[in-house]
Amino acid sequence: MKTQVAIIGAGPSGLLLGQLLHLQGIDTVILERRSPEYVLSRIRAGVLEQGTVNLLREAKANHRMDKEGMIHEGVFLSFNNELKRIDFTKYANGQTVMVYGQTEVTQDLMDVRAETGALSIYEAEDVQLHDFYTDKPRVTFVKDGEQVELECDYIAGCDGFHGVSRQSVPEDQIKTYERVYPFGWLGILSRTPPVNEELIYANHPNGFALCSQRNANLSRYYVQVSLEDKVEDWSDDRFWEELKTRIPKESADALVTGPSIEKSIAPLRSFVAEPMTYGRLFLVGDAAHIVPPTGAKGLNLAASDVSTLYRVLTKVYKEDRADLVNKYSELALRRIWKAERFSWWMTSMLHRFNDDAFGQRMQLAELEYFTNSDAGLRTIAENYVGLPYEPVE
Repeated sequence: MKTQVAIIGAGPSGLLLGQLLHLQGIDTVILERRSPEYVLSRIRAGVLEQGTVNLLREAKANHRMDKEGMIHEGVFLSFNNELKRIDFTKYANGQTVMVYGQTEVTQDLMDVRAETGALSIYEAEDVQLHDFYTDKPRVTFVKDGEQVELECDYIAGCDGFHGVSRQSVPEDQIKTYERVYPFGWLGILSRTPPVNEELIYANHPNGFALCSQRNANLSRYYVQVSLEDKVEDWSDDRFWEELKTRIPKESADALVTGPSIEKSIAPLRSFVAEPMTYGRLFLVGDAAHIVPPTGAKGLNLAASDVSTLYRVLTKVYKEDRADLVNKYSELALRRIWKAERFSWWMTSMLHRFNDDAFGQRMQLAELEYFTNSDAGLRTIAENYVGLPYEPVE
């Protein structure tokens, strides 16, 4: 079996890269170790930067998004029982974000790939990457009990933090940076109207809370919890009471509660692997970096990686620009580190780390300053909506 670009992983980044390359006439095969149903069952992010929205439109995967996605022109920070709004239209040069779930993005990308007839192989077992430091890389895997070899020009590792792609790189070739946070997020999904038209990020003495949403009748809420906590420790009633405590009274009074349809605890970490290119293997998205979800950057960083790699590979194939292969990592990492900084900073400013009274007063002073200064509001707004993509030249 042969292709031009072998893509490992059929999450949103692998599917988006495959679709964009297909539209340029570049042949791809996507390998995924799970079933399509499993991939769609992963409940993840729901805030899309303008750059991600534009890229989905470029991929012609925007039909449902443009109908059902909700454009948000601001976000709220909450502290001292007050709500402070960050106005994107005023402070982010008119850019906005769109609330549209990652599950929906993935489904839309699956649908457009199926329409093109491009090959996706699900439930591919024992995927192994070979010879990516040569000009003839290949991928082997087992499908329905048969060993298959896929020859290719390049491999794109879009298979997440625990995937085989990064693990295939020799340890002495890779450097990693990591910060593991001493708490998690307990999140629930409920078929209730959102408490606010825009998201609320709350700093409270009990810990962080986030009021988010998927659509007008589906809400996503989170509270910071100890890493020792278990989902079964948290009844729906206990969750709703704690959430009400952590958000301003006017929001708590407006909160519509109901049974949870999903409940889980997620750990938080910051992680970056450098470089992101190894011969003819590229790492993309969570395979190369993780951000805490506080800045709404995970899926969006994966999309900007895809944008950079897609433009690099298009120029490689159409303009014979093989020199650009080594530019991917440098271009991608510049934007990644800025997003890592913003996500780390938002996490540091909004969460309860310990009982350090000085640290808590510093958080409040920072929130007071940033929400009462045009420069501070602009800093948050332009980072939240997403910094610009660098051109590939």
